[in-house]
Amino acid sequence: MDVEALRTFLAVTETGQFQAAADELGISQQAVSKRIAALERHVEATLLVRTFRGSRLSVDGQVFLPHAKKVLAAIEQAEHAVRPGSRPLRVDVLNRRISPAQAVYRFYRSHPGTDLDAVTLSKENAAQAAQAVLEGTVDASFRALPADQVPAGVSAERLLDAPLELLVGPGHALADAPWISPSDLAGHRIWIPGIREGTEWAAFYQALTDAFGLSIDALGPNFGDEALMDALADSASLATLVGSGDRYLWPQNHDLRRIPLHDPTPVYPHVLLFRSGDQHPVLTALRDHLRTAGPRIPHDVWAPDWAGF
Repeated sequence: MDVEALRTFLAVTETGQFQAAADELGISQQAVSKRIAALERHVEATLLVRTFRGSRLSVDGQVFLPHAKKVLAAIEQAEHAVRPGSRPLRVDVLNRRISPAQAVYRFYRSHPGTDLDAVTLSKENAAQAAQAVLEGTVDASFRALPADQVPAGVSAERLLDAPLELLVGPGHALADAPWISPSDLAGHRIWIPGIREGTEWAAFYQALTDAFGLSIDALGPNFGDEALMDALADSASLATLVGSGDRYLWPQNHDLRRIPLHDPTPVYPHVLLFRSGDQHPVLTALRDHLRTAGPRIPHDVWAPDWAGF
């Protein structure tokens, strides 16, 4: 059924005149007549009866009118539901402890009342997350995805570089260093449990390993962040890497140390993926916020060659 024909039918019933309906809709009287005739052919009934004063509803038209109003109301509700800004912006932050989640939270704090949902597609890799954006499962996703792997219909903007820090216990040989060069980590075991083959973070840590001759592994079961903090506190040789904006908590007696990496400063390049042409006002505001309020990045940044946005 032609929606515009339904709207035209409703306009005629409200104005009582074909010409008045035409003026209201911004079309010709002839177009109004054609739409009404097509609608009547479709329903196989006469809906309007012309008189010398204009037009009136037939008996069938009186029966049809309330249903036509319900159909148009449902269509308007459907259109409104997907209109930019009419629903919360759904953003995949991957993990609620890491930089993207903290950046989105700071954005929310600086824009009170903003309508958004932070979700975690933690089991999806970057390609799967990009597909979720394309399909509309989420509106945006923070991922480290090479430019040549961004699918058609998805835009990518590198808006959040997270400088890495070494996290160690108080007995580690580097525990008291004010900062460390990545090359100084050669020969030290860096344990990052949970690295999964085929994920973007696995590709990132492999590139970091190759660039600086590091020993990064994910050996053993992953019992979670708390177990990792316990292991670091009890070890004089174990270390891990975290982002400077990542939020981890541990007991005070663990006395863990976060040591910045410089000369160069490795950064994890979080790229914001979103559907090309998406006009959601919260997405626009979030992108503007990240461009202007992101963390200050040192001049000596290192990132994988494939992070060339």
